[in-house]
Amino acid sequence: MKKLFGGINMTYPKVIIFAIIAAVYTAVMAIIPITRDTSFRDISITFEVWILFGIIIIMNSKSPVDSAIKCFLFFLISQPLIYLIQVPFSSQGWHIFVYYKYWFIWTLLTIPMGFIGHYMKKDKMWGLAILAPILALLASHYGSFLRETTSFFPYHLISTIFCVVTLIIYPLVIFKDKKIRTIGLVISIVMILAATGYMLLKGSVSYKTSLMANGYEIDETGEIINFDDTYKVYLKDKSFGELSIGYEDGLQDYIINADFRKVGKTEFTIEAPDGTKKVFTINIKRDTYSFKKKE
Repeated sequence: MKKLFGGINMTYPKVIIFAIIAAVYTAVMAIIPITRDTSFRDISITFEVWILFGIIIIMNSKSPVDSAIKCFLFFLISQPLIYLIQVPFSSQGWHIFVYYKYWFIWTLLTIPMGFIGHYMKKDKMWGLAILAPILALLASHYGSFLRETTSFFPYHLISTIFCVVTLIIYPLVIFKDKKIRTIGLVISIVMILAATGYMLLKGSVSYKTSLMANGYEIDETGEIINFDDTYKVYLKDKSFGELSIGYEDGLQDYIINADFRKVGKTEFTIEAPDGTKKVFTINIKRDTYSFKKKE
């Protein structure tokens, strides 16, 4: 651990290689369909892993200026390369670079952040003040990931654990003074507890969508599914969420609305006023689903 946070001769060629490896890995995680809505794709969206990369560079730099230049160089290479690699695989093509604007702003901010961040190495109490905003950002990520994990387990579980671990580790590996390390650890724990409490107050995340409209045709059989507000619709396992029938003004017809609260497989039933039932199996994922009529 000491080697990683201060024992590496972080030369400019190493920074460039580091940036290329990070970019390739991130792009691959963004491209592979199976990583969608998982912790493995979070690196292409949120900051927690990039904070780690930045701190590693800062802790292995020789001066504030050296730290600022290397942080800037790392992000200047890695971020556009991530999108460049995705171009041939994305339906957006070159338009995918519209998302780079957000990361370019942060790339520019790495110059002052790298410069100021280097002073954490002085092992002073004000170094902890420099680290505190980073811990707060990590805590906010932790709260968001925890809410996703508890709502759609095990989605983002690894990212949730990663944030907790880094929140605890950073004060311990950056500082040598026992008092500063202890205060930093207490701050991290308080932030973790606060983020957890806030998540509990906000409640679980739900995935709201529409399952089908009146007159839906089943591809396999060509059967037409008709319903209106006199029908009932419900999930076999109510822990997965709720279904309801409502009138959609835009369609000028009835639709089945869904409010899913967890992922997995279950069944839902459309019941006519005369008691006739049509049962479907449904596989619910974080932000998509598939269903078919049960024979």
